[in-house]
Amino acid sequence: MKTYTATRRIFILQLLAAVSVFFSLFKGSTSFTLHQLIYDDYGQFNTIFLKLRLPRTITAFTSGGLLALSGSLMQLLLQNPLADPYVLGISSGAAFFTLLLMLAGASGSMLLAGAWAGSMLTAGMIVLLGGMHRWQMHALLLCGIAIAGGFGAGISLILLLSPDASLHSMLFWLTGDLNDAGWSPAGIIILIAGTGICWLLAPGCDILGRGDQEARALGLPVKPYRIILFSLSSLFAAAAVVQAGCIGFAGLIVPHFARRISGYNHRLMLPAAVLLGGSLVVLADTLARTLFAPQQIPVGIVMAVIGIPIFIFLMRP
Repeated sequence: MKTYTATRRIFILQLLAAVSVFFSLFKGSTSFTLHQLIYDDYGQFNTIFLKLRLPRTITAFTSGGLLALSGSLMQLLLQNPLADPYVLGISSGAAFFTLLLMLAGASGSMLLAGAWAGSMLTAGMIVLLGGMHRWQMHALLLCGIAIAGGFGAGISLILLLSPDASLHSMLFWLTGDLNDAGWSPAGIIILIAGTGICWLLAPGCDILGRGDQEARALGLPVKPYRIILFSLSSLFAAAAVVQAGCIGFAGLIVPHFARRISGYNHRLMLPAAVLLGGSLVVLADTLARTLFAPQQIPVGIVMAVIGIPIFIFLMRP
């Protein structure tokens, strides 16, 4: 009965995702109807729809889904409700290396590879300094926060040394920028494939959530499992950073809602997190485009305004 209820709730999340996507596509500084889109003969509305809003909406959804998936894995690994790529410095490490590659003139797959290298380096440092042989949860979290501060200082140094011509776009990107979002097949592939891989690993995630001692007693290879999940989480965060910059709170608050909706069955919880995270960032981006239209604000600012009160509500006793 519980599984049936959770499945029904995930179906509702699918409807929510579809509604958020359609709302994003048809709402903006220039609003239009489906009738106008069909009979526009590939004019203004088709240009707005196909070349601007559709790529941006898909990028927003994939970025939110990736961040939610990454945050869900992080909270499982560290057994801490405060864990997410942003807090642990995974996003900061990816952003640091991405900015360096941007200054060097790199683009496309090079940026994704550099961001993943940065996020993996950060994850490795967290595990190394936090004591992987004991996997001390609080030590890992504190090391992540410290490393995030270090990469934040490095990002500030890059901005200080950057030419004025590129400084504004870098600052905008760092706060979460979808203004220049285009088609990103890599992000879509990583989200779909990553969700599928996590779905296959979900039974082990259920066991891992019971604690290391019980997981070993049940025959789960805990250390390799953690390394795989940490690598996947870092890849998801890196892909989101390359697409949309540093967006906070998506990976922090969405897993809490996903667990309330689907319980601790990760085969239901992880897809729920993807749908909820994607919908949330799409709606935040729609607000970022329309609140002060035609002026657009970074989606990261809107996410912070939405995320802070929600997080305080979730963390109340």
